[in-house]
Amino acid sequence: MLPSLRMTLLGAAAILSLGLAACGSPSEGQAPAIAEVTFAVAQAASVQLTDDLPGRVVAHRVAEIRPQVGGLIQRRLFVEGAEVKAGAPLFQINPAPFKADLDSAVAALRRAEATRSQARVQVDRLKPLIEVDAVSRQAFDNAVLALDQAEADVGAARAAAERRRLDVSFATITAPISGRIGASAVTEGALVSQGGADALAAIHQIDQVFVDVRQPAARLVELQKSGAGDNAMVEILDANGAPTGLRGKLLFSELVVDPSTGDLRARALVANPARNLLPGMFVRVRLPNGPPRAVVQVPQQAVFFSGGKAQAMVLKGTGAPEVRSLAIGPVVDNQYVVMGGLRPGEQVIVEGRDRIQPNLAVKASPWTSAARVQPAAQR
Repeated sequence: MLPSLRMTLLGAAAILSLGLAACGSPSEGQAPAIAEVTFAVAQAASVQLTDDLPGRVVAHRVAEIRPQVGGLIQRRLFVEGAEVKAGAPLFQINPAPFKADLDSAVAALRRAEATRSQARVQVDRLKPLIEVDAVSRQAFDNAVLALDQAEADVGAARAAAERRRLDVSFATITAPISGRIGASAVTEGALVSQGGADALAAIHQIDQVFVDVRQPAARLVELQKSGAGDNAMVEILDANGAPTGLRGKLLFSELVVDPSTGDLRARALVANPARNLLPGMFVRVRLPNGPPRAVVQVPQQAVFFSGGKAQAMVLKGTGAPEVRSLAIGPVVDNQYVVMGGLRPGEQVIVEGRDRIQPNLAVKASPWTSAARVQPAAQR
């Protein structure tokens, strides 16, 4: 290669090297960018801690429909699964035999009343005669006894007629309570008898229902002693844990301890106006766990888990955030209940944890939840 060409190439390489060095030097001298984060202040609050326990729905009242007289079912007077009112007719048994018996009993009553009238006339006729010794005392006593017997016969005949009248009314089977009636066990033409083993149908009153739950007896006893259980309200969740909007009152008068397990059955009375809770349905019941207690709360987003342990990043003055291990409880209103590891007033990072660099300070600003921003935007 010619000397002049070599010198030209070497000069170009030197200039290029100087240019690259000039471009790289500013970036090497720049300080790392400060991470921007948002923080929330740990708040002290009085919170009612709760337990979610499985429960089962029980009808408030159940009435089995059974005939009080025997006979052939002529008609079914209700729609299966419908709401019925107390006193509404449900089944019609053929009333003809009972009406015939009633007519016979009424005739017997009239005959007894006629006999009584005749006996009373006889006593009235003999009474003045006995005073002048026109008749014997024995004849008068016999007339009085005949009147007493006639009075008794009238009473028996009247009772028999009333019983037959009841049989006629019992031929129409009515609902003893209001509620939802289930499937009918018989159809038209079925022969039913008084005292049969099987019910014709069943009515469940479910405008109010009981929900039974089981838990250790000591827990509910503590709740009752604390005073919070006297009017303790429970929340009803569906089987998946979603709120149903229904609440009930815990009935301490219904507490029963199972001797085999030591668990206590608690019963809650729940208003069920829409009939969404059906007997036999499994639900979850949110029960108060003791009286309200003072705790610390932080936003749910501020807590993260490492190795199965709950942690949060706490701001300490102007220095780098420190990682703090927490003892957490349940989530209440989108906030973790912190049982230990955090004091009221401390600042915890909510957003921007992934931008934080080790041992470096951050630029922090207050965090605003979406729940607070949305109403303001709507206004």
